[in-house]
Amino acid sequence: MIIAVAGFVHLLAVVVWVGGMFFAHMALRPSLALLEPPLRLPLMAATLGRFFGWVAAAVAAIVGSGWGLIAGTGGMAAAGLHVHLMTVLGLVMAAVFVFIRVVPYPRLVAAAARQDWPRAAAALATIRRLVALNLALGLVTIGVAVLGRGTT
Repeated sequence: MIIAVAGFVHLLAVVVWVGGMFFAHMALRPSLALLEPPLRLPLMAATLGRFFGWVAAAVAAIVGSGWGLIAGTGGMAAAGLHVHLMTVLGLVMAAVFVFIRVVPYPRLVAAAARQDWPRAAAALATIRRLVALNLALGLVTIGVAVLGRGTT
């Protein structure tokens, strides 16, 4: 039962994080391009601030439940190659998220507060590229998870 709950938590957190990135990158961002910078940039800063709180919780849940699943199924020595790949990709994604949250996101917030639209736009462009990277890594990780099951 504990393994099933950990698996549910793991999957739910992945859905929140990867699904949120997909929505933000593929639907929200292009739609907000209709707005001028004085409206678009503070809106994105506020939206990302809310989303990043959920991502931080999702990352903690993914890491905790992932390690619990690994420990509960015999540890890394017993884990298949797909689990090792998921672990590495997930940790890279977490590092990219931390970088986004600590470097370009505060720049976006500060520049938007100063109404420095060029700097805010530059910070948001950096975030967009890094979210695109993390989205790609997340989709690859999901593929590794699904396609790797049953191969060990």
